Amino acid sequence: MDVKIAQSWKSRLAGEFEKPYFIDLVGFVKEEYAHHTVYPPASQIFNAFSQCSFEDTKVVILGQDPYHGPRQANGMAFSVADGIPMPPSLKNIFKEIQDDMGCPLPKSGNLERWARQGVLLLNATLTVRANSAGSHQNKGWETFTDAVIRLISNEKDGIVFLLWGSYAQKKGSIIDAARHHVLKAKHPSPMAANYGGWFGCRHFSQTNEYLKSRGEKEIDWC
Repeated sequence: MDVKIAQSWKSRLAGEFEKPYFIDLVGFVKEEYAHHTVYPPASQIFNAFSQCSFEDTKVVILGQDPYHGPRQANGMAFSVADGIPMPPSLKNIFKEIQDDMGCPLPKSGNLERWARQGVLLLNATLTVRANSAGSHQNKGWETFTDAVIRLISNEKDGIVFLLWGSYAQKKGSIIDAARHHVLKAKHPSPMAANYGGWFGCRHFSQTNEYLKSRGEKEIDWC
C-alpha cells in the first residue's frame, strides 16, 4: 500500500502499512473524506513526519486528536496554521514557555519551527471529523502511532518525551524510560492547567538542559 509519508519514516514503517488494521483504517479515512468535512486537509495527515525526519527526531510531544474547528489542524499536535487564532491549550503552552524561557508570546501558533529542529509533534489520532472531537478514535490510528512510539523508543537513544495529561502518559507507558528522558505534567488545557501541574513544569528548559548534557543542539522554543 502506497502511503504518502516522508521516506525516512516510510522505510521503517512499511510493515505497518500492509497490516489488516491499517488497510481497514485507510478505507475508513477515505470514506470519511469523501462524505464529510475532515481535518486536517488530506495532504497534511502525515505532516508531522514530513516536517521532522526520523533521523532528526530528538523530542517527541504527544497529543490526542487534531483540532476539529475550521482551518485549525495542520497535521502536527497542538499546532495551528498561520493566521489562525491559538486554541486555549496552545496559549497555555506559550505562557509556560514565556515564564520558563523568557520568550515573548509569538504571533503564530504554527509549530513548524519546532518540528524543523527535531520536535515530532505526534497526535495519537491523525484525523477527525469536523466539530466532532474523538470521532476517529478507535479506528486504527492509535495502533499506528503506538508503532511509531515503539520504533523511536527501540531504535533511538536519549529522546525527550513530553507527556502532558493522563492520556499521553498512558500512551507513553510503552516508552523505554531507561533509554530516554520522559517528562510528565498536567495537560495544558485550561480545565487541567488552572488547577495546577502545568504552569511551572519547566519542560522546555529541562528539555534543553538534557539535550545540552548530551552534546546536542538545544531547541529554540521562542
